[in-house]
Amino acid sequence: MAGPPADPVTVDSATAGSGATASALGGLIASVRASVREREVALVGIAAVMGALAGLAASAMSQSTQWMHEALFRLAPGDRLSATPELASPWMVLVPVAGGLAMGLIALALQRWRRRSFVDPIEANALHGGRMSLTDSIIVSLQTMVSNGFGASLGLEAGYSQIGAGIASRLGLSFRLRRNDLRILVGAGAAAGIGAAFDAPLMGAFYGFEIIIGSYSIPAAAPVLAATVSAVMVARLLGVHVDPLNIPLDVVVQPLDILPIALLGLLAAGVAVLIMRLVTGVEMLFGKSGIPAPLRPAVAGLGVGALALYSPQVLSDGHGALHLQVDSPVVLSVAIIFGLKILASALSIGSGFRGGLFFASLFLGALMGKLYGGALAMLWPSLQLDPAVCAVAGMGALAVGIIGGPLTMTFLVLEMTRDLALSGYVLAGAVVTSLAVRETFGYSFSTWRFHLRGESIRGAQDVGWMRELTVARMMRTDMATFAEQGTIGALRAAFPLGARRMVVLVDGAGAYAGLVRVVEAHAAEHDPAEAASRLATHRDHMLLPAMNVKEAALAFDAAQAEDLAVVDDPATRRLVGLLGEAHVLRRYAEELDKARKGLGAEA
Repeated sequence: MAGPPADPVTVDSATAGSGATASALGGLIASVRASVREREVALVGIAAVMGALAGLAASAMSQSTQWMHEALFRLAPGDRLSATPELASPWMVLVPVAGGLAMGLIALALQRWRRRSFVDPIEANALHGGRMSLTDSIIVSLQTMVSNGFGASLGLEAGYSQIGAGIASRLGLSFRLRRNDLRILVGAGAAAGIGAAFDAPLMGAFYGFEIIIGSYSIPAAAPVLAATVSAVMVARLLGVHVDPLNIPLDVVVQPLDILPIALLGLLAAGVAVLIMRLVTGVEMLFGKSGIPAPLRPAVAGLGVGALALYSPQVLSDGHGALHLQVDSPVVLSVAIIFGLKILASALSIGSGFRGGLFFASLFLGALMGKLYGGALAMLWPSLQLDPAVCAVAGMGALAVGIIGGPLTMTFLVLEMTRDLALSGYVLAGAVVTSLAVRETFGYSFSTWRFHLRGESIRGAQDVGWMRELTVARMMRTDMATFAEQGTIGALRAAFPLGARRMVVLVDGAGAYAGLVRVVEAHAAEHDPAEAASRLATHRDHMLLPAMNVKEAALAFDAAQAEDLAVVDDPATRRLVGLLGEAHVLRRYAEELDKARKGLGAEA
C-alpha cells in the first residue's frame, strides 16, 4: 500500500538546501583556485604539500626495491645488492631474466590497453606546458621498480622524477594553474622526488631548475625549494637516509690540481658520448636481431646476470658499490668492472628495461676518475693528486655529460661527501664536460633519445607554445581572390586603389595560382587587356596550416615575401588563407615576451 505523498514544501526545502550547499562549495573551490592563481604564497603552499607526497612516494619506491633485492638475491636486511662480494648462488643469474620476462609482459599489456607513449617531465615542460598523466607516471614508476628490483643495471631516478612530476601536474591541473606556474610545479615535483631519494635538497632543487624547468628564476625558487625541503624531511622521517661517501681525511688539493681535473672533464665528455651511442647501438642491434620485443629484456637480463657472476657491482644502480670503490686501492678489477658496468647498463636500457642512468653515471664516473687518478700517480708521481679526489670529480663530470646539470651534480657530490673544499674542483670538471659534450655532441641522454624519436628539443625550455602557434591560428580567411584568367583591367575595376593590398589569384578549380599586389595592378605601364596572371608572384611559395610560427618565419625568409598564401596541401593547392610576415613576427614577439616574463625576466 502506497504511503502518503511527500510534503512538497519539505522536498523543495531539501532540494534548495542541497543546491545552496553545492553552490557554496563551488564558490569556495573557485575562490581557492583564484587565490592560487593570484598569490605566489599559495603556489608555494601547494608545492610544499606536493613535495611531501613526492617524498612519501620516493621513500616507498626505495624501500620496496630494497626489500625486493633482499628477497630475490638473499641479502641480509640493509645490505646493498651492488656491495655484495658475490652472488649467493649461480642460479641468481636468472633473477634479471625473470625481471625481463615481467617487463615483457607489462609491455604487451600496455600495447593492448594503453598504447600512447608516456610523457616524461622534460617533454611535458618543453612541449605540453607541464601537462602529464598521473596514471602514466605511476606505471613508469612501477616499471622502474620491477627493473631495478630484479637487478637490471639501472637506477630508480626516472621513477622518482616521474612520480613527483606526475603528482605535481595533477595537483596543478586541479587548481587550473597558468602554464608557467604548472611548469614550475612539475619541475618542483621532479626535484622533490630526486631530492628525497638522495637525501639531497640542494641537488634536488637544481635538478628541477637545470633539467626539468630549463632555467633558474626567482619566481621558481620558492616553490622548488619548498617542495624539495618538504620531500627530504618526509623521507628522513620515514628512515630513508643516504650514507655520506667516505674519502681519505688527509686529502690535500692544490690550486694547480684544477688542470688535471679539467683534463678529466674532457675525458668524461668522450666517455659520456660513447655510452650514449652504445645504448643506441644496443637498441638497434636488438631491433635487427629478430628477437620479439617482449623477449628482449629477458635476453638482456641473462647477459646482465652472467656479468654479475664476475662482480655483483654491475647490478642495480650501484649505490653500495660506489661506497666500496671511492676510497679503495686502484687495481685491475676496477677497469674490468668499469667496462662490465657500461655493458650491463647499455644492455638493460637498450633492451627495454625501464630506468635511468643517473646513479649509474655517478658510479661509472667514480670508476673512471679512480682509474685516471691511478694513471696520473704512475705517470706523474710528483703531482700527488689522490685517486679518491679524481673519483669524486669523475662522478660529477661523467654524470653531467650523460644527464646534464653542472650545478646539480656539483651539489650532489657536495651533499654526498660533505666536503666543501672539493666542490670547486668538481664544478670545474663538470663545466668542462658540459661544454665539451654540447659542442661536440649537442645532447644529454634524455634529449638524445628525443632526437632519435624525431623531436628537436634540446632541453626543458618551453617551446610548446611555438608548436601551438600555427599558421592555421594566425592566418586570415577573408582574403580577396580573383580568377587568374581575368584581365588587369577587370582586376582594377574589382579592387580600386586602397580597397585591398593583396589579391590572391585562383584557377578555375579554386587552386592557388599566385599573388598580385593591387598597387602593382594599377601601375600605368600595364596594359588593362593583359592577363592578371602576368603579375602573379610567389606561385610556388606557400604555407601549410600545420606549420608552426618558426617554420612560417623561415618560409617567409626563403621566399623573400611580405605575404604568402596558405593551402591545404601542396598537391591540390586549395586556398584556405593568407598570412603576412609582419603579423607572424608580431605574434612571435608577443609569445616570446610572455615566455620571457614567465622565466622571471620581468615582474
